[in-house]
Parts: sequence; structure tokens; C-alpha cells
Amino acid sequence: MSFNKSILIIFFILLIDQVSKIYIKVNFPLTLYGSDALVDLGWFKMLFVENKGMAWGAKISDFIPFISERLGKLILTLVRIAAVPLIFYWLNESIKKRESKLLIISISLVLAGALGNLIDSIFYGYLFTDSYLNIASFSPGNGYESFLYGHVVDMLQFPMFTWEWPNWLPYIGGESFTFFEPVFNIADTAISTGVGIMLVFNKRIFP
Repeated sequence: MSFNKSILIIFFILLIDQVSKIYIKVNFPLTLYGSDALVDLGWFKMLFVENKGMAWGAKISDFIPFISERLGKLILTLVRIAAVPLIFYWLNESIKKRESKLLIISISLVLAGALGNLIDSIFYGYLFTDSYLNIASFSPGNGYESFLYGHVVDMLQFPMFTWEWPNWLPYIGGESFTFFEPVFNIADTAISTGVGIMLVFNKRIFP
């Protein structure tokens, strides 16, 4: 698979990711807890939430309690910045060595997703005003945060079905559980798909 085709995949995913995020950002306020979804089909909802942390909203400060949430956010952004050139190097080397097409596609997906969320983290705080109870506007230099402290925009949710755990179960008995409750974006989907391809086709990709 050629380098140009790989770049085309990355560009296409990055374009969809950023267009969808910016559209949500400049047209709707944050979806607060208990508020109606922007789109609600039951099994699919479109919301507008901002994630200051990693997957599932976890923050570095949750795991390292002696650092502040703000410092944890900075560390997370710097880790993302460091990860992107490493993934790009892996992609470039895989293309040079004529590795499996599936591997190159999966790395391209992961790189596109990493870039998409990195753009949010670096620039969105500086470029956009606050979305809490307001519709944000594009205002470079007057944003809700400074460079490197932006929040990742999430909007997709698939709460397909809900059930209650039996009361006899310890800790979770009687509680309600919704599958799939997390809110995510196109970049997250690309990363998950890329990793999923590597796992499912592991023997073909890494013979």
C-alpha cells in the first residue's frame, strides 16, 4: 500500500472528525446532565460533551492524586504530542518494508484518530469561547483556555439497551446499566477500529 493512499485515509478521517466537532461546537451549547439530546433515536443519541481527560473521561490526576487536574491535563496533551510522531514513524517504516495492507490501514486509522483529538487538546481552548450554557464562537485568543489545555469534543452515543443487575450481586446489585453509554467522536472510532483490526487479524498482520 502506497504512502499517498495512507495519507488520503488519514486526511479523510481527520476532515470528517474536525468538521463534525466544529459544527457541534459553534451551533450548540454543552448538553448538561439530564438535558435532552440534540438527536435522540433511542438506540442512538447525538450530544455535545467535552472531555478533559482520556477514554471514559479518566484524568491523569485520578491515578496520580498529588498532581493537580490542570497539570495532569498538560501532561496528557504532551503525551499525545509525543505519541503522534512515533505512530507516524511506525506507519512510514511499515510502508517501506511493504508490511501487510491491513497493518498499514490500521496504523493510518490510529494516527488519524490521535491527530484528531490532539488538535482539540492543543487548539480548541485558545480558538473557541466557552460552551457552558452558551453557543461557542470562533475567537482566537479569547477562548475558554490557553494552548495545550483544550477539551476534546465528543458527540456520539449508542445506548442500545438498559437493564438492572440482580439484587443478589455484590456492589452492583439493583443498579441500572446501559450498553453502550460512553460518548465518543470520529477520532475515537478510528483509533478503536485500527486497534480492533490488529487484534482480530493479529496472525495475518504479525505472522
